[in-house]
Amino acid sequence: MHAFWANGYEATSTRDLCEAVGLDRSSVYNAFTSKHELFKRVLIRYVNATTDTQLEILQDPTRSAAERIRALLGEIVDGEMENRRSGHPGCLTVNTTVEFAGRDAEIAALLERDLARRLEALRTVIETGRRAGDITSTRDSGDLARFLNAVIAGIRVTAQGGADRAALESIAATAVDALTA
Repeated sequence: MHAFWANGYEATSTRDLCEAVGLDRSSVYNAFTSKHELFKRVLIRYVNATTDTQLEILQDPTRSAAERIRALLGEIVDGEMENRRSGHPGCLTVNTTVEFAGRDAEIAALLERDLARRLEALRTVIETGRRAGDITSTRDSGDLARFLNAVIAGIRVTAQGGADRAALESIAATAVDALTA
């Protein structure tokens, strides 16, 4: 995963993969059949772990909807700061979306399923917040979910561009304000 994460799919060589997994070329291909199959498995693992963490935050019944969204955005900011400290170049999902840009139907379908899962969770928490009165925006809940998803991607890209924590936290706070003001 770290080899693909550091270099992207195209720039990760078979040699890089062999070094990363500690196997020779034939063993890598015997285990995974192709670079593409290995990448797909890595991406599925990453997407599931990342989305599961986000859903756990969004489904926390001990917090109001606005607090859940604030906590999610805080987790994104913290994650990007950790990525910077550890040398990871941002979010593998965002990087893959940009790198593949619709060129691979199988990867695009995987990313679309993940996106649908995250958007549904965001839409649900927004609707929960509306019923409770802490989400006051009158915009369509699906539109707001897509807005939050774009904010998350924007925070990730802005972090890759070198923005500091204060700038990222300001973006997150503005997004919450858009839902609650």
